[in-house]
Amino acid sequence: MLLIQARVQPSPIHGMGLFAVVPIPKGAPVWRFVTGFDQAFSPTQVAAWPETAQAHVRWFGFISRETGQIILSGDTACFMNHAADPNTGAPPDVRLPVTTVALRDIRAGEEITCDYHAFDDDAERKLGRGDGSAETNLL
Repeated sequence: MLLIQARVQPSPIHGMGLFAVVPIPKGAPVWRFVTGFDQAFSPTQVAAWPETAQAHVRWFGFISRETGQIILSGDTACFMNHAADPNTGAPPDVRLPVTTVALRDIRAGEEITCDYHAFDDDAERKLGRGDGSAETNLL
């Protein structure tokens, strides 16, 4: 669940992105998994779904490095784009449930980014296969 005010708009990074509505100070909580709002599915559960539903979760969710579960946020957090030098991430003393924080001050209007490699076991597929091509086939 997003813990900050943000909106989705076109991104210079990729497609649509998540942007801060108000300034976010360094250290402020940005996102936390909230049971009942966000969803966690086992790979077995997802494999039993129709292909279109699986594609939706592959595109908008992430595979938790901590639990192996597929996490689907209940809000627009799924529009957070990847950056090698992100402005959000997990603090060094992270505990479950993971809470991501602002790693530096984020200006109002600035795109909110994260490092997919830090938490998503599916980051390589989403970001490309080393040949510069990102996975875009949803079906």
